[in-house]
Amino acid sequence: MPAAALKPKPLPTQSTAKRPVLLDLPYDPVEKRPLPAGRPREWYVSHNRRLKAMRLAIALLDSGVYLPNQARNERIRSAAQTIGVHPPSDTTCHMVRALMRYSR
Repeated sequence: MPAAALKPKPLPTQSTAKRPVLLDLPYDPVEKRPLPAGRPREWYVSHNRRLKAMRLAIALLDSGVYLPNQARNERIRSAAQTIGVHPPSDTTCHMVRALMRYSR
């Protein structure tokens, strides 16, 4: 018997499931570390904005939103409410769509 026939069939993923897979909430937050001191304020603002945009892009991808044009500001803000972060600004929403665009 071929070895491939002995392997168990993998569980369905988001792309192969018949119904959408529910969004898994984060289990434990990552341990926070202090940011490096001595940088300009704009660096900290943009750094935190990039982190937030990345978290939101991951949440949208997990919920089945794969294309940037599917991610309207309202949908991004509802994903933010689902994962428990403050509603993002228009600039952060734009950054989320940019992350989704460049990941392809």
